[in-house]
Amino acid sequence: MTKVLENIKGDKVIWAVAALLALFSFLPVYSASSNLAYLYGDGNTFVFLVKHFAHLVLGFLIMYGVHKIPYHYFKGLSIIMIPVVLILLLVTMAQNTTIEGANASRWIRVPFVGVTFQTSTLAAVVLMAYVARYLSKIKDKVISFKETLLPLWAPVFLILMLILPANFSTAAMMFSMVIMLVFLGGYPMKYIAVILGSGILILTFFILFAKAFPGVFPNRVDTWVSRIENFTDDKETQEDYQIERAKIAIARGGIIGTGPGKSVQRNFLPQSSSDFIYAIIIEEWGFVGAVFLMLLYLLLLFRLVISAHKSEDVFGKLLVIGVGLPIVFQALINMAVAVELFPVTGQTLPLISSGGTSIWMTCLAIGIVLSVSSKRQAIIERKSEKEINENEQDPLEVLSEVL
Repeated sequence: MTKVLENIKGDKVIWAVAALLALFSFLPVYSASSNLAYLYGDGNTFVFLVKHFAHLVLGFLIMYGVHKIPYHYFKGLSIIMIPVVLILLLVTMAQNTTIEGANASRWIRVPFVGVTFQTSTLAAVVLMAYVARYLSKIKDKVISFKETLLPLWAPVFLILMLILPANFSTAAMMFSMVIMLVFLGGYPMKYIAVILGSGILILTFFILFAKAFPGVFPNRVDTWVSRIENFTDDKETQEDYQIERAKIAIARGGIIGTGPGKSVQRNFLPQSSSDFIYAIIIEEWGFVGAVFLMLLYLLLLFRLVISAHKSEDVFGKLLVIGVGLPIVFQALINMAVAVELFPVTGQTLPLISSGGTSIWMTCLAIGIVLSVSSKRQAIIERKSEKEINENEQDPLEVLSEVL
């Protein structure tokens, strides 16, 4: 155990927050999975607990392995992975999967293993690392908008366009995070305004195209519109049913909750172990548990800012912000949906919700952040060793001084 702890580098607080979130997730996932156990199994919830445990173990192995990689390697890896991600997204999109008549091509099945994998989550991490690499490359250089179109914005829009038809919320969040990153990276504001305008035009064109040819992207735009309408009016739909059940769960929670495993709404709330797990947490743990969980994510945000600030170069700073901030942003969106501050998006709660892909890619992103912070830690350790060696006198010198 001591050797393992010695090999763990990077920000210890980030490690602790990730471990606390993972440990805390077992109780709500085990409790909320009862609905899935009866709908798709024989009522045995222990299977879902074991599955969640396996996902977390693999996730932390990914985190540990990635944090050992010097972060400057991610510059080259991001370039290599962009075409890989594009191919995976094309394969995913080509499946033309539909759920209840709507386009839902989000997952691919890994051959021989039988595990499904959501390619857009990998694309998000790779894209943010790629954008961070490019921004660090042009830092303090005078560039024209035309120069950045092909190397920077072409991969961004290609990836977003492949994700958009089946997953608008993920595409919108990725676009927002890219805009935030280029802003922090010093990309000219007038160029950012052009990109924002272009994004709006492309989205408008896509909606009109989908409306004109509904067979190409079945019911996808209608789903987006209905979710926004449901958020602003009183129509009774599936999304409204989810929100109403979530609000009932929150109301039952009160200050200290009903107790672990004592949720009632887990039996009625769809996606209770993933998209709406925060409502189940509030029902069982109350206001106290809800605030505790939010504080953990805010602590993670605080440590991300510190890690970015302490990084030795621009790429390290942008990489931490690029891959780390979306974790906190996604968590806040998930919580906002549960309390009806935001339309239903389908975003999970990082390291809490069940689902292998979400856990693995969150751990990958945290591993990259830890890789950056461990570099700073290694530099400090080397400086300390150097100072100690400089302060140490040779025994012969000490003897000569005495004599």
